[in-house]
Amino acid sequence: MNSTEILPLPVPPPVEELLDGAVVVGLPMNTRFRGTTLREVMLLRGPYGWAEFSPFPEYDAVESSRWLAAGVEAGWRGWPEPVRESIPVNATVPAVTAEQVPGVLSRFGEGITAVKIKVAESGQSMDDDLARVRAVHRERPEVGLRIDANAGWKHDEAVEALSRIAEIAKLEYAEQPVPGIEGLARLREALAERGVSTRLAADEAIRKETDPLAVARAGAADLAVVKVQPLGGVRRALSIVEAAGLDAVVSSALDSSVGLAGGVALAAALPRLPYACGLGTAALFADDVVADPWVPHHGALAVRPAPEPDPRALERLRLPAEREQWWRQRLIHAHRVLSAVEPT
Repeated sequence: MNSTEILPLPVPPPVEELLDGAVVVGLPMNTRFRGTTLREVMLLRGPYGWAEFSPFPEYDAVESSRWLAAGVEAGWRGWPEPVRESIPVNATVPAVTAEQVPGVLSRFGEGITAVKIKVAESGQSMDDDLARVRAVHRERPEVGLRIDANAGWKHDEAVEALSRIAEIAKLEYAEQPVPGIEGLARLREALAERGVSTRLAADEAIRKETDPLAVARAGAADLAVVKVQPLGGVRRALSIVEAAGLDAVVSSALDSSVGLAGGVALAAALPRLPYACGLGTAALFADDVVADPWVPHHGALAVRPAPEPDPRALERLRLPAEREQWWRQRLIHAHRVLSAVEPT
């Protein structure tokens, strides 16, 4: 692990400035993902362009304040200079049936070099997960596979599932199979004892911890999955990756095309990018805030500034007044937390 310090969260502008011109929209999903079929997003407009504030509904003001910090950076500061012009991305397969897999993969087009498969969905069985993995491997045998359990397995379930998946195909990595840092470390030991060489990636164990470097100190993961909004912005995420000393995969937090620009900016600024990134998630939406959704072409996203929302799309997707008021209050609460954060 490197000795670099993690950057502090930025000081936000006045809340009135953030709310001026803010728009709240709902993006319909092609398939239920993360338990929802409508992704609610608040868009902000700053001097550097459009930004996104979209913490998931269950997140409190403290957690949401990091998402607001990312929006402040995007709209009021801008991002660091890129070191590459194109970002390879993976396809994402939600917890669909095996029969639905070909249709999902078709939305990502040709050229995809990796597929992330959601597993451990509530109400589904391990057999469902295995069938989904088999279906993806059958459709795209040439690509790298990775699974994401969102910390949904218990230890014994994870050991069994990863052992059985290893018989189907070699995974690039398994993303947060079990909760917590200690859980990941224990799982690594158990898999090694079984001779299962699957690498483990930390997601929730980094972005939900007060100390995002604890994973690296504990030797609990082989790589880090980093998301711009939950980590407080592109620059702060870069400092976390550098301090942790782990290879990183940049992933979406189910952002709109506006929010995806932050993920692209992070991936474009990383010194190393050994894995395709999880930034092709605009393909999961049935509608988006831009006229030309930011979906991958030939397996990659071009590095460019955040796109301008289409006024007609904003009008079409705008949520009712009561939901807009709910989001405005949410931003106010997150702003209070962010304004009170002392630089570290």
